[in-house]
Amino acid sequence: MTTAVTGATGHLGALVVDGLIERGTDAGDIVAVVRDAAKAQSLADRGVQVRVADYTDTDALQVAFAGVDKLLLVSGSDVGQRIAQHENVIGAAEAAGVSLIAYTSLLKADTSGLSLAPEHLATENRLTESSVPSVVLRNGWYWENYLGAVQQAADTGVLLGAAGEGKLAAASRADYAAAAVEVLLAQDQGGKVYELGGDERLTYAELAAVFAEVSGKPVEYKNVSEDDYKGVLEGAGLPGFVAEMLASADAGIARGELDTDSGDLQTLIGRASTPVASVLG
Repeated sequence: MTTAVTGATGHLGALVVDGLIERGTDAGDIVAVVRDAAKAQSLADRGVQVRVADYTDTDALQVAFAGVDKLLLVSGSDVGQRIAQHENVIGAAEAAGVSLIAYTSLLKADTSGLSLAPEHLATENRLTESSVPSVVLRNGWYWENYLGAVQQAADTGVLLGAAGEGKLAAASRADYAAAAVEVLLAQDQGGKVYELGGDERLTYAELAAVFAEVSGKPVEYKNVSEDDYKGVLEGAGLPGFVAEMLASADAGIARGELDTDSGDLQTLIGRASTPVASVLG
């Protein structure tokens, strides 16, 4: 059985490849689909099959998927282009005869108001229409998303955001990767949808307390409106679409759209999620 992982040199994809090998999958039975073979040399050195294909190149994707049984489609990073790119991947998988596609989506993608949600939902809908069975991993927010904010908050004493009193059930990137590994190794996954989030369901005020714990400096949460937060982020030099995405995510947290008590992540990985303090510390 051959398993392919797209974006295999990215943060999540690389962890999935590592996890498959750690769980006993022969490296030669893993296909790492990458855009740059040079960045995948360490994978090739371990015996992983490295195949080069971009999400925009359907012919290369079909060649990359030849002989593949299960495919993990790690959602693309080109926000605004992902519907067409994911369509290319799914179409190539169909043409190559792949038997299962696992897709990394967004928590509550079918009801979420986050700006990221429509592309994920469109991909999920395309998978539903596909001749290839699929399983959807609706990943919540990553605690790693806040790594860059810890020092700034420590320096200023303030964690700024627009999340109100909403709870955030984030988890580590490694936790989500472990869940993907379990799904790829399991049988009868077609048609399943997993809502994935961590054990710690924190408000931003509680997250600020974690910032204070790991930095050793006092940090308090200051809540502002979504529009004001977007303006602050743009003023700090972030591109408009990035500022909009982050502000939209905070507004989604305020609405409860990045919170879950489903237990799906914990059931899949067989343990509690990684504590946020250990991720940010």
